[in-house]
Amino acid sequence: MFIQIDLESGEAIYRQLCRQIILQIASDVLREGDSLPSVRDLADEIGINMHTVNKAYAILREEGFLTVDRRNGAVVDIDYEKIHAEEELKDTLKLALAKARCRRVSKEEIHRLLDDLYEEYDK
Repeated sequence: MFIQIDLESGEAIYRQLCRQIILQIASDVLREGDSLPSVRDLADEIGINMHTVNKAYAILREEGFLTVDRRNGAVVDIDYEKIHAEEELKDTLKLALAKARCRRVSKEEIHRLLDDLYEEYDK
């Protein structure tokens, strides 16, 4: 796996790392089931802090590109349903937020509404 970090870039290092791993998955450099280097190994290899790599791996796991566990480390495991669901949700929310802004609903009110709605499903 080849990762190149631009320390002069305005983009956060963990974001650069996420982007490069996603691009490698998309271009079949990394494939389903491939193991990524350990957090420590990758940090040492590219000369960054382990916490930065850990944060990137956590985001990629949340976004449905990796599974991460203590025994197997980070493995490319694409959750296509999650990625599709998030894109669908994003499209739905985009229109709902546009309508809310047109009606002058504040960001704080939107956050409160989302929190309230989300809590209904945690009961």
